[in-house]
Amino acid sequence: MTQPSFVPIAEADQVRPSLHLEVPGRWTTDRPAELRIPTRPAGPSMGTPGSDQGFALRLARRFEDRLRLAAGESAEDVVVGAALLASRRSGLVGRAPSVYDVQAALALWGFLVDAPAGLVAVRRRAFQSVSHDYVVQRALVDQVPEATLALTPDQVTDAVAAGGWAELIGAIEPTEPQPA
Repeated sequence: MTQPSFVPIAEADQVRPSLHLEVPGRWTTDRPAELRIPTRPAGPSMGTPGSDQGFALRLARRFEDRLRLAAGESAEDVVVGAALLASRRSGLVGRAPSVYDVQAALALWGFLVDAPAGLVAVRRRAFQSVSHDYVVQRALVDQVPEATLALTPDQVTDAVAAGGWAELIGAIEPTEPQPA
């Protein structure tokens, strides 16, 4: 409602003129992190963007009491590593992480069952200090092939139980030294 000009009002209550913004100019992709191509760049240490990837860490913490750790393994390293793998798995299909992504990551490395000794030796090295070292995090995530991350948690569990874990994680099973 309009205010008559003869009625006294405080200066703070006066109607202020509106601010007119300029029409924006042409937009270009000139910032350093912007992608200029329609496909996601691939390669070591490039990462996999996805939505709400931090939620994977919260989901991974739900499995802490069910982890079957060997001597020398840290629950914090396992939780962070599983969250990273779950984030990559969900990011490859363009969605946020779910509990099935975390379950597949943990099953892949045998943290939910009694894993074979060879897998325990490989995972101990792969997960060592992963919660503190970015280079180790990238190495862990880059080690697992995309084809493995496309498998369901049940398929991963069955393959690990059948002894095919080395192909799934892109590792060579450690062998015992041969006597000379």
